[in-house]
Amino acid sequence: MKLDMFSEIQDPRPWSPDHEHTRITEALEQARLADELGYGCWWQVEHHGAEEHSLSSAPELFLAALSQQTRRIRLGHAAVLAPTAINHPIRVAERAAMLDHLSNGRVEMGLTRSTAPEWRLFGIDPATVRDQVADTFRQVPRMWAGDTTVTGGVPVLPAPYQRPHPPLWQAASTPASFEEAGRRGVGVLGTTLWESLDRVQRLVELYRTAAADCREPVGAFVNDQVAFFTFVHCAETDEQAMRDGAAAAAAWYTARALIFFEAAEAFVENMAREQELVSAPGGGGLAGAFLRAEAAASGGPNRAQLAIGRILQGETVPDDELFEALSEQDSLIVGSPETCRKKLRAYADLGIDRLMCFQQVGALPHESVLRSIRLIGDLIPEFDIQDA
Repeated sequence: MKLDMFSEIQDPRPWSPDHEHTRITEALEQARLADELGYGCWWQVEHHGAEEHSLSSAPELFLAALSQQTRRIRLGHAAVLAPTAINHPIRVAERAAMLDHLSNGRVEMGLTRSTAPEWRLFGIDPATVRDQVADTFRQVPRMWAGDTTVTGGVPVLPAPYQRPHPPLWQAASTPASFEEAGRRGVGVLGTTLWESLDRVQRLVELYRTAAADCREPVGAFVNDQVAFFTFVHCAETDEQAMRDGAAAAAAWYTARALIFFEAAEAFVENMAREQELVSAPGGGGLAGAFLRAEAAASGGPNRAQLAIGRILQGETVPDDELFEALSEQDSLIVGSPETCRKKLRAYADLGIDRLMCFQQVGALPHESVLRSIRLIGDLIPEFDIQDA
């Protein structure tokens, strides 16, 4: 399992006069350190209008800067917002190919649907989003290969430096999207922050089954890889990790993310879609079978699910209570090097290919983040055997 970095460039209040510049330059420093220590990939998100949650509105520019300041770490979009009003497929292809040249072939490119706040910002009809994303997945690899039938005879330049093209990924958070990524033959970028390890394992198996059945990938090859991101903070001792503010950071992120992504509304929409899969006459594919099995085995919601439900209903859940609930299901990696080693091993044992370590979270001090990056970096040879 490769250990990667995942960055949103979070910017919690209170703000200093130059807070944005400070956060961006700190992120560059964190990336340079990750490169020196042997992390596998730096994954940069794309969000718009996110305020405290993320300053990463132009990830392609940030990654271009990293291409000139790093040597070996791969540079990942996690992920490009694929609705055409945000990122036209031609521009997606052009920018990623140029970055691939600037980085000497280090690009990994994910695509995603985005969410309701960003659809509103760009005037996008939510009913059209899935089709737009599907079109982008089909068109970009063809443009990279020199196929001009999708551009009216006009070539899209440059071609990528990597041959045949950079690995493709899809961000996913539901069983249906894990299956969709596998059937497209692209890698899957998942979130574990609110998922138990048991459910993560079943999602990995769902994706692997779908990818194994893929005979016509959207790209030139099947990128059969699973990456997950979760909150990671390492200190000299478990107690120091908590003094650094790990519990408050995890709770702050959870609350801010659920608010920014309008998760209550998204939850209702997703439940309706999952019910359609469960009751579909044809069985609803692998995702339908996954959901039926899950419902049959359910013993009721766990503490983390209950806490998140309270947040969705507008309740404020104390930081320590939320942190403990998330920690109970082993979805967070927080503590001393030995504690983090055990938790990392649990993820590796699930067959995950890349763990995206989300380390700059909430109000964690920059120096604490750098120390955590170093301590986790010391563990890389134990997990990334090829680089040991």
